[in-house]
Amino acid sequence: MGEFYGVHEEVSGYRADCVNVAPVAVFVNAFFEERVEQLFELASVVERAFSSAGIEYRVIGGLAAYLYVEESQPDAGRLTRDIDIVVRRADLAAIAGAVEPFGLKYRHVAGVDMLIQSGQPARRAVHMIFSGEKVREEYSEPVPDLGTPRIIKGVRLCPVEDLIRMKLISFRLKDQMHLKDLDEAGVINPQIEEGLSPVQRERLAAVRAAR
Repeated sequence: MGEFYGVHEEVSGYRADCVNVAPVAVFVNAFFEERVEQLFELASVVERAFSSAGIEYRVIGGLAAYLYVEESQPDAGRLTRDIDIVVRRADLAAIAGAVEPFGLKYRHVAGVDMLIQSGQPARRAVHMIFSGEKVREEYSEPVPDLGTPRIIKGVRLCPVEDLIRMKLISFRLKDQMHLKDLDEAGVINPQIEEGLSPVQRERLAAVRAAR
């Protein structure tokens, strides 16, 4: 959003300052706030559904990174478009039944287990991965167990050290951007770094070198 502030352009020989850009900035702010509200509403639905059935889960991925960054450095978080959670595979049948009264449907699409809201595309779904299993065969480690949750804004997050390790294992471009945000917000502390493997430390160093 920041690129809209202080921007100016030449129009018919005169300069249009941020007065003319302001409506665009307001639109972007409103869009951002709407998307955040939608994400948190979906996260709330997940929490109610799982809690009603006594099923454990943890939020990971972009939403977890966003909340950990926002807690440490408000307004520095990077918005995500979906929700990723870790569950136990043994709970899958119970999850499918528990979410239906809350307007969610379990689907297995293209190798991905997800919970979809009626009328919403798969990219806005709740994507599930399983503790103790590798997301991809080439990954060096399986997904950690659920661990003790951290609650931020009512969202049940995985421990931050687990989130950072998972980001360093998958290490896609978006993972590197989340790691950059977490590091710049001071979330990746020396204690967390000590628990990383040599390969993970090398990858963290690469993220820092790319700033």
